[in-house]
Amino acid sequence: MLLRFLTVVAVLALCSCDEGEWKEVRIAQGVLRGRKDPDGPYTFYNIPYATAPTGPDRYKAPLPAPVWSQPRDAVDEKVICFQGKNPFTKGCTMKEDCLIANVLVPDTEEINLPVMVYVHGGAFELGSGNMMPSKHLVREKNVIVVTFNYRLSVQGFLCLGTADAPGNAGMKDQVALLKWVQKNIASFGGDPDNVTILGISAGSISVSLLMLSKSAEGLFTKIVPESGVSVASISTQIDPVENAKNYARMLDFHDVDDFNALEAFYKNTPIESLVISTFWDIKNISLVFCPCIERQTDEEAFLTDSPYNIIKNGNYKKVPVLVGVSNMEGILQMMNYERWKNEMNENFSDFLPADLQFKNEKEKKEVAQKVKEFYFRGKPVGQESVLDYVEYFGDVMFAYPTLRTVSLLVESGHDQIYLYEYSFVDEHTPVVPHTNVRGADHCAQSMSIFDGVPFGTPDESNLTPEYKRMKATMRDIWYNFVVHGKPVPEGSPLPAWPATDATGSPYMSLGREIDLLDSFLKRSASLWDKLYAKYYRQSKAPPQPPKKDRSEL
Repeated sequence: MLLRFLTVVAVLALCSCDEGEWKEVRIAQGVLRGRKDPDGPYTFYNIPYATAPTGPDRYKAPLPAPVWSQPRDAVDEKVICFQGKNPFTKGCTMKEDCLIANVLVPDTEEINLPVMVYVHGGAFELGSGNMMPSKHLVREKNVIVVTFNYRLSVQGFLCLGTADAPGNAGMKDQVALLKWVQKNIASFGGDPDNVTILGISAGSISVSLLMLSKSAEGLFTKIVPESGVSVASISTQIDPVENAKNYARMLDFHDVDDFNALEAFYKNTPIESLVISTFWDIKNISLVFCPCIERQTDEEAFLTDSPYNIIKNGNYKKVPVLVGVSNMEGILQMMNYERWKNEMNENFSDFLPADLQFKNEKEKKEVAQKVKEFYFRGKPVGQESVLDYVEYFGDVMFAYPTLRTVSLLVESGHDQIYLYEYSFVDEHTPVVPHTNVRGADHCAQSMSIFDGVPFGTPDESNLTPEYKRMKATMRDIWYNFVVHGKPVPEGSPLPAWPATDATGSPYMSLGREIDLLDSFLKRSASLWDKLYAKYYRQSKAPPQPPKKDRSEL
């Protein structure tokens, strides 16, 4: 779904409005001129919110944003951060200094409007702020929406534990953006004391981690992670230095055991030669470049302990959380089905999550066989078991980590967590290949909030009546949460929605019917609870780097 979604937004991003009235706003950096969009809001694109260091300093924290003396036309220049080739890069300009924000403002004279800051997805490897069109949401709900770029892939998440590559540059960009919002959003009519951060996929992981980071504390009031959480094998790097070595080998650099040479390779190679796509081929439910646990350096860190430990210790500011998944997140991995089905039959242990650690290969294979038997019930991975394939990947990538993270949060005393599963489909929803079954794909709930339809245009006039009602309901729920901190406030016609407990009960089923149910992920939760209780390994910071020879200084 993600690849198809990117293909569509890549086309849509090429079609920006060239007409319309202008509106001037003065922010701390200078005067911006935004343009009224035919779909309603005023749009302010391409606003520098910070400056990305370049060259050998490219892995460091962002620098202050530029200022200007003359009014600046805030129009879409299609700037994106460096990323491997994908449909979204078409017609866009990749820049090393790519830190720009976009602000969509309703056509109103009201002030102190609620603010929604959306963090884009893309496996921390691809995408941009403009991949999430939300003009209908701004117009219908009278909210301000902020989207933005952050550094991706090696540029954003190389983590060597050195002063020049401490890690988490992309997350520090996100913190810089939130500070920019606090400083400037009132100029657009927004309320800096009512900022909700939302995210899709990798952006969902990001907002879940932002809640745990001391560097972001006080910069927002609520979070909405949409398909992705902080305690998951795809959320933080298990071994960031080993990841850096493996990635360097992909780029034909092989002197990886010389740490100083490895760092010099990353610092001195041009950025355009460093960025390739990797996440499509990773079997063990991990990512090469994503957030990491940082070793303490002179630079302010984003994350200095594992999310698991931070939550267990209760060492974070607890804000209201609206979190959930779609009911068939695993459809995302149908792109690999033809390549992987035989490999899963031959060696299923390759597909266990990377945050499970075993004494030896024999133990790993024994666990893998139990898991394969649980999901595939003695059948080989193939056309007759496609739905089992989808269930497996949906559980290990998103659904179980969501339940586990929620359980940890509740056990730490966090009592404002609202859990859901999104399952709406209509006749336009594609069937799962080799079946006649439809399911809600990865981040389908996000698509219901954004403009238009998945893989379509922002025009919502041709939606089925059922999907129009669903989009209206979802936008109501999200708006309620943004304004009230509860998805269903008192007096709402929707079913009452209490906060969840540590077992995932209750949770809201968001489908053609809106129902409050018990026991989120009831079928497989106990299996994974037992495995993670016995085999879980946490992400760790890079070790102390070796000292450099004086000749290298």
